[in-house]
Amino acid sequence: MACSIQSLLLLPLILLISEAASLSHTPMLPKAAIFPVSKDSSTLQYVARVFMGETLDSVNLVVDLNGPLVWMASESPQPIKSCSLKCSMANSIRGGGAEYNPNSMTCTLLAENTISRMSKSGYLSEDTMAMEFWDGIRSSSFAKSEKFLFLSSPNLLLKGLAHDARGMLGLGDSRISLPSQFSTTFGFFERKFSVCLSPKKGAVFLGGNPFETQISSSMMFTPLISKKSEGYYIDVGSIKVSGKKLPLHQKGSLGAKISTTVPYTTFESKIYAGFVESYVSAAVSMNLSRVHSVAPFQVCFSSKHVENVPSIDLVLQSELVKWRIDGENSMVVVSDEVMCLGFLDGGVNPRDSIVVGGYQIEDHLLEFNMGNSMLGFASLLKGEKKCSDFEAADRESL
Repeated sequence: MACSIQSLLLLPLILLISEAASLSHTPMLPKAAIFPVSKDSSTLQYVARVFMGETLDSVNLVVDLNGPLVWMASESPQPIKSCSLKCSMANSIRGGGAEYNPNSMTCTLLAENTISRMSKSGYLSEDTMAMEFWDGIRSSSFAKSEKFLFLSSPNLLLKGLAHDARGMLGLGDSRISLPSQFSTTFGFFERKFSVCLSPKKGAVFLGGNPFETQISSSMMFTPLISKKSEGYYIDVGSIKVSGKKLPLHQKGSLGAKISTTVPYTTFESKIYAGFVESYVSAAVSMNLSRVHSVAPFQVCFSSKHVENVPSIDLVLQSELVKWRIDGENSMVVVSDEVMCLGFLDGGVNPRDSIVVGGYQIEDHLLEFNMGNSMLGFASLLKGEKKCSDFEAADRESL
């Protein structure tokens, strides 16, 4: 069926809403949009708050760093026609192409719950989304896009998600992910976003971020690499424990996926076995006492009189560029007397040899530059401001 010219030329309608300002104040362009994030203690998932719909209701969505789109269990307010430019944009998603529905002429495609690994068809829809803006000094203005694309999915897809979550917030590098739509809608922002998570609070920043001055000298950069599957990957040349390189038993580098839906970093079984052996050896040399394991962890130690633990380095494109994982991100406190190594066995022949999980990226600023395919990363553990320090505005500010 031929598409009309009008359907191909639709542009998003943008309505900027700012709180009243004195005429004596010089207007400032916003530096970032902000989505507050909290950690669900029962599922260990990171849950973002967004404002959706005509009445801008607060909706909780699980953050999926690699998700290609935003999906929600809801009725479809404004379904997209299958013969449209927007449906063609959705069709560009790898592994989840849009379909023509002859009965309803609506654009349908698959949504995946990456926690339960369940997939269901849904309708590509559009509705209003509001977001808070940060101007470098304060976060007191909001803007909304009345043509935000998302997938309206069945309630069955919510299985395994945090309580009260209504879907997933996809931050992947597709044409209809949240960062891509944001960059297209508000063209004065760079095509990049940052993630700053913590055990309690955090945020997703689209565009700039409030930590740029604090971490400008300490941030390191590494290329994001392409894989057959969707997602953000980096090359890991080697792994070191207390400065000692692990034997990885393979040529070349390893592609490591960064994930917000996997709670702890996983290694392929052979890599994990060598990692545990090296870590335990280094820990014993530092007078740490190993104790019985506590599920899901396989390696645990007494936390009595412990001043330090072995460091872990993911060495990237050179020995000068490495992701240091210190004790705060490597050891999980499971009781007053026991702490466990927060790395898990990912199994034999997993989809990804290394998956860097949520616990290891907490209180780190990760900047994903989709324009030049680079990842910037910096630890905030020893800084003046941490991810949990950020406060977002309340719903009443809208």
